[in-house]
Amino acid sequence: MPGRAVECSIADKFSRVFYNTPSNDMGDGRFMVLGQLRDDIRSVFDRDPAARSFWEVLTCYPGIHALILHRLAHGLWRRRLRWLARFVAHFSRFFTGIEIHPGASIGRRFFIDHGMGVVIGETAVIGDDVTLYHGVTLGGTSWNKGKRHPTLEDGVVVGAGAKVLGPIVIGAGAKVGSNAVVTKAVPPRATAVGNPARLIDDSEIARQRAEQAEKLGFSAYAVVREQDDPLARAIHALLDHAAETDRRLAMLVKELEAAGVRCDEKVQATDAFDPKYLSKIVD
Repeated sequence: MPGRAVECSIADKFSRVFYNTPSNDMGDGRFMVLGQLRDDIRSVFDRDPAARSFWEVLTCYPGIHALILHRLAHGLWRRRLRWLARFVAHFSRFFTGIEIHPGASIGRRFFIDHGMGVVIGETAVIGDDVTLYHGVTLGGTSWNKGKRHPTLEDGVVVGAGAKVLGPIVIGAGAKVGSNAVVTKAVPPRATAVGNPARLIDDSEIARQRAEQAEKLGFSAYAVVREQDDPLARAIHALLDHAAETDRRLAMLVKELEAAGVRCDEKVQATDAFDPKYLSKIVD
């Protein structure tokens, strides 16, 4: 019990420091870091229903640890203390399993859920309220210096295992589905899925579904039930067409036989076609 009391006391003190910092003091350098960290921790509660307390988030969330260490490394990097910045980033990678280059620019309320295996390159730019899941790579496609990593605008969500490669822009509010490989720009509020990534239905109905999903709660891993891979939908359409063609041919053969036209056995012999089985393979 004494240990529990000490933990609660420490947690209470930290909570007062972060949550009671006056907003008009945010411009003061002494409170800037505290203000950013306060926003980062609050964003965890907004996007992770498993978060239970301030103390739990501060001590047990590797995404928060990686973000704190990155802000330190990025400050060193901007002051041209490059080796020290890289060393801090290297320690952060060892400690959290999240690799963020100290040159990467990250906005406010950035949230990395789970975190293991996340890689963020040197020239990546991340806006405010962005969410990444484990296994995400913001990588480059060139060995040339200069801008070679993606830019994620405000409110972007990137699902687990997704790869966003090259100096492309992911528009504000866009979603990248789990395991997608994105090498082309994604418009604002669009959703990209698959390998290579393709944009899903952008109709008015789809937008209404997305808005309704946001009202109901956060769309984890950047996908909701209604968002199907467009390639899978195309294959399903082809399978439906093939099944309908087989049905019509069978009716045609039956009518010919009824009219006394004898069909060759080779014409009647066809391979068994099971569209339901093929649909399961596609899914």
